[in-house]
Amino acid sequence: MKPYQQTNDFNEIIYGRRSIKTYDSSVKISREEMTQIINEASTAPSSINMQPWRFLVVDTPEGKEKLVPLSRFNKEKVAQASAVIAVFADKNNFDYAENIYGKAVEHGLMPQDVKDFQLKAFKPIYNNMSDAEMNDVIMLDAGLVSMQLMLVSRAHGYDTNPVGGYEKDQIAEVFGLDKERYVPVMLLTIGKAASEGYTSYRMPAEETTFWA
Repeated sequence: MKPYQQTNDFNEIIYGRRSIKTYDSSVKISREEMTQIINEASTAPSSINMQPWRFLVVDTPEGKEKLVPLSRFNKEKVAQASAVIAVFADKNNFDYAENIYGKAVEHGLMPQDVKDFQLKAFKPIYNNMSDAEMNDVIMLDAGLVSMQLMLVSRAHGYDTNPVGGYEKDQIAEVFGLDKERYVPVMLLTIGKAASEGYTSYRMPAEETTFWA
């Protein structure tokens, strides 16, 4: 996969990030680069490495035509963005356990006996989780990958905006996904900002941190 121009400037990535409201609609992101962004973001941690995040990338006029009506008061930025990544959390994530751990063994990242022990230990735990318990696990993991998606996108030179205001009860079905399996987490608009956006006040660590 070809390399892309990225920035390694920590301050630029962290402190330069803005929640962008308007995008340059002429800017396109190739699917090759978007795939790289998702692969890099997917190095985020997850519970027992089950990686329950799933991504629906909406980057065509036809896809936008379906998504915009679901976007409530976010319609304009969804329409303008180069793409919108709908992040879902997969309730059936443990179905991939054998493949994930098997690949870890194949690539020399895990001994076979460790794989066998961990799958034997974790399988009954996951099989017996309530919907609420599973939801807690996968939403946390999907939140981690979503933040990483925003930072990776910034490193690639793009701007993002997390969107929580949309028709979560409809989006999976509209795009042909099983709404009982895939839990909507957020939309992430991505592209080149058409305006700088605004900075916002952040409480300092002295006001948000307890020590023990």
